[in-house]
Amino acid sequence: MHVMEAIKERRSIRRFQDRPVEEKTLGQLLEAVRLAPSARNRQEWRFVVIKDLDQIRRVAAATGQPFVGTAPVVIAGVALNPERVMGCGVPTYAVDLTIAMTHLVLAATAFGLGACWIGAFDQEEVKRILRIPPACKVVALMPLGYPAEQPEARPRKPLAEIVSYDSF
Repeated sequence: MHVMEAIKERRSIRRFQDRPVEEKTLGQLLEAVRLAPSARNRQEWRFVVIKDLDQIRRVAAATGQPFVGTAPVVIAGVALNPERVMGCGVPTYAVDLTIAMTHLVLAATAFGLGACWIGAFDQEEVKRILRIPPACKVVALMPLGYPAEQPEARPRKPLAEIVSYDSF
C-alpha cells in the first residue's frame, strides 16, 4: 500500500477479529517504529509489546476501555527521559514518541491491521502492570489486530482552515 493510501485508510479500530498477528508482520511493524526519527537521534524510547492475554486485560482495565482487552497485541510507547526539553520549549518525548507511534499505526494500516491510539489511561497503574521504571513515562498505548469493523472516515477541516503561508 502506498503511504498516502495508508494515511487515507487509517481509522481508529475498536473491534478486532479473534486472530493473532503473525510474528513476521509484528516484526515489520516494530522495524517501522525503530526507523522513526527522534531528536538528535537519541531514540530515548522503549516499546513494550504485550501479547499475553492476562496482561492485555490488566492494561485494558487501566484504560477503562474494555475493547482494548480484545486486541491480540497492545504496544506501549514509553519515554525513557521525559525530563528532556527541546530548545523550543517542547518536551522531546512527546514529539519523538508521537512520530514513532504514527509510524506504527500507518505501518499497521499498510499491512491490513487496525489500531487505535489510546491516551486515556492510568499512568501509574500501567507502569506498575508493565514494570516500567518510575522515571519513565508511558506516552501511548496502541491495541492492534485485524479489524472486525470498517468505520467511515471522520470529517476533516479543509486546508484553508488549518494552513497559512508566511505568517499565522
